Amino acid sequence: MADFVPTTVNRTAVRDLAVPIASVTSFNTLIQSVIDDNPFECVGYTTRAGQTVSAVVRNREHYTAKVNFLDDDGKRLGTISIQSPTIAAFNANATEILNNAALAAAMGGEAVRNGPAETYYAQLKCHDPSGDDYYVTFTRKTVRLSSYQDEAIRTRVETWADTVGTLE
Repeated sequence: MADFVPTTVNRTAVRDLAVPIASVTSFNTLIQSVIDDNPFECVGYTTRAGQTVSAVVRNREHYTAKVNFLDDDGKRLGTISIQSPTIAAFNANATEILNNAALAAAMGGEAVRNGPAETYYAQLKCHDPSGDDYYVTFTRKTVRLSSYQDEAIRTRVETWADTVGTLE
């Protein structure tokens, strides 16, 4: 029987943030700055099928809004969580829940957004000049570097993160 033989060494490194990223707007600004500024010195490439791929791209993302329903004494009667594929959908869905009178009546309370409990997730795919692809995943509370082989990649990401105040 044949054995599986490892062919590469893929690593993962995580940075826990001291303070969660405050808002979806600041989260998006951070993600877009990585895409626009390319601080990890990634390179674009062309696939075998001839498709041009940018150096840094959004690979996956989702955003979860939380709305609590409170009675007149501020006691939570219920909660709705809704996961959305984009920030635009996240904002629109939260607004829809907040403004839905029938839902508020059914829950028996007032709809109130629970911002601190909301979650954001965006995974960026980066193409290193060596030809390797790796991922930098951002949440409100962590930054995760995964599938990298060369320690120089971790060093570049860490050096950049050290310059970004929200990533302390």
